[in-house]
Amino acid sequence: MRFTQLLWCLLLLLRFGFLAEAILDPVDFLALQAIRKSLDDLPGSNFFRSWDFTSDPCGFAGVYCDGDRVVSLNLGDPRAGSPGLSGRINPALGKLSALTELSIVPGRIMGALPATISQLKDLRFLAISRNFISGEIPASLGEVRRLRTLDLSYNQLTGTIPPAVGSLPELSNLILCHNHLTGSIPPFLSQTLTRIDLKRNSFTGSLSPASFPPSLQYLSLAWNQLTGPVDQVLLRLNQLNYLDLSLNRLTGTIPGRILAFPITSLQLQRNFFYGLIQPADQVNIPTVDLSYNRFSGQISPLLSSVENLYLNSNRFTGEVPAIFVERLLSASIQTLYLQHNFLTGIQISPAAEIPASSSLCLQYNCMVPPIQTPCPLKAGPQKTRPTTQCNEWRG
Repeated sequence: MRFTQLLWCLLLLLRFGFLAEAILDPVDFLALQAIRKSLDDLPGSNFFRSWDFTSDPCGFAGVYCDGDRVVSLNLGDPRAGSPGLSGRINPALGKLSALTELSIVPGRIMGALPATISQLKDLRFLAISRNFISGEIPASLGEVRRLRTLDLSYNQLTGTIPPAVGSLPELSNLILCHNHLTGSIPPFLSQTLTRIDLKRNSFTGSLSPASFPPSLQYLSLAWNQLTGPVDQVLLRLNQLNYLDLSLNRLTGTIPGRILAFPITSLQLQRNFFYGLIQPADQVNIPTVDLSYNRFSGQISPLLSSVENLYLNSNRFTGEVPAIFVERLLSASIQTLYLQHNFLTGIQISPAAEIPASSSLCLQYNCMVPPIQTPCPLKAGPQKTRPTTQCNEWRG
């Protein structure tokens, strides 16, 4: 084996004539050739213009070396003038054993992920998004134990998330949104995991309290078919700053404590949450969307600190607290959607002028709206609920 490597080096020296410079490892050299043969520039792209194998491959666009090894491969790097690539990922990719970073920009890469990726033991960053990658996520990815970022979003992946991926010890970012993944969501064990984005798939089943580590800061599970309660799951995630569980079939109550977390956006619409929201502290979340659930009781005044509040299509009753009107008229609230509830009144003058930067919708409650304001089309044309639907009516 040693003799073969020496022979390769001698041949390359004679061919390229740069005796004084470091020469790429022959295995990496052949791997890059195979990768190049499997890919092409899309029309208008000139990414592969510099890939002339009569010169040093470490000078190719998107190829970065450390000594005689390729450590980073950014295929279709837009900084090299590429709108994208087409073709398939060659299994020879696994021969680049020193690789720590692999990315492929949006394009028309098709076919399955080669299982040989599992040979890249030092890989820390893997991002192949907005292409047409199909097939299943290789379970062998769980062997890449140093992987920190896995982004396979906006592809056509099917099957489940392998449990081995959930057990990756150093995983920090998992982005698999906009695919066709199914099955249940496995537990994630990494204590450094901060971002999970699984929206727009077809995941089913319920979430266990140990599904996600407390380190999580960003969680999006929207547009799936998840079921069951989430209160015990959410109580552990006190570092969250973004939460979107909308458009699932989740049930139960929402713990008031999460409204005091450092969240910047909370979206829970179109599930089957029920009960009364009773946050224990002032809510500092800029956007809270609890629409299309089954929340009941009176609206908590502590929600008045929210800039964009969507409580429409629930079962709230009673009068709207006066603090909401004050903050709305001072433009502190930008969106206040209260339509399609069972509210019985709001203390606002018919002559009040809603700031141009703010929106208020009150229609289809158990009251005649004292002020006419534009509402979204989904609110429908009816201004009030039929009296038969209201426990208390104030004309």
